[in-house]
This record gives sequence, structure tokens and C-alpha cells, in this order.
Amino acid sequence: MIIVSACLAGVQCRYNGQGFPIPEVTELVKKGQALPLCPEILANLPTPRSSVEQCGERFLAHDGKDLTTELIAGARIALTIAKLVGSKIAILKSKSPTCGCGLIYDGTFSGNLIEGDGVFCAFLKDEKIKVYTEDQFQSLTLSGKKILPL
Repeated sequence: MIIVSACLAGVQCRYNGQGFPIPEVTELVKKGQALPLCPEILANLPTPRSSVEQCGERFLAHDGKDLTTELIAGARIALTIAKLVGSKIAILKSKSPTCGCGLIYDGTFSGNLIEGDGVFCAFLKDEKIKVYTEDQFQSLTLSGKKILPL
């Protein structure tokens, strides 16, 4: 089972109340090959909501609210689900404070990116689950067999 950021499957769960649908990801979900998860929704955050960036080890909303406890809890729930379904691969939304892989916003709310991973991504990597962004997923292979594009 592939874990995907729910927004990539078209779920309107992003901070701005929108999805970020990728047709191939949506198709994986429809075929039962992927499970959409949103750590921020699992953290009981509303949609829409103030944008959040990682500031060191804290997660701060643009309005100044500290959401560290909530986002870590949501990421832990998402990780538990990923492990329960035996996931070995995840396709996550780039730059997100929870799902970002390789690059995240720098915490200044100025659009600047820095090297780093979102908290859910980091948890997945700690469990040896391979993580790809929506921009990387077309190169996925599983057991030597190309699984994407569909």
C-alpha cells in the first residue's frame, strides 16, 4: 500500500481549503493501491487554516500560534496508519511542514526554502519507508517493476 498526501488525491485539506490533485495519484487511490492521509487533519486542525512553517523544532502558524504538539500528534497517527497497512512507499506534498521531503519553508513566511523534511516525512524515513514528492513519483519502481505512470 502506498501512502499519499490526501491533498494529492484531491481532498480539499490544505491550509487554504484546496486540494492539489495529481490525476495519477487519484487513480492509485481509486484502484485501492494508495491510502490518502493528511497529518494536519489527523491533528484536528480546521480547513482552511493559517499556514504553518517549521521554525527550528517548533511549528508556528502565520498568526503566531504554536501548533507543535498538534502537528507531531497528527504525524504520529498518520505513521501508525502507514505501519498498519504495511506501507513501504509514500508520495507526499512537497514543501509542507508535515509532508515536505528534502525542502521545506524556512519559518519566516517569506517563501524561502531550506533543506529539511516535514515531521511526517521524517517519521516515515525513520521507519525506512521510501518517501517521494509529487514531482518525483513518476520514477517509482517496486520490485524492479515500474508501477507509475499508470
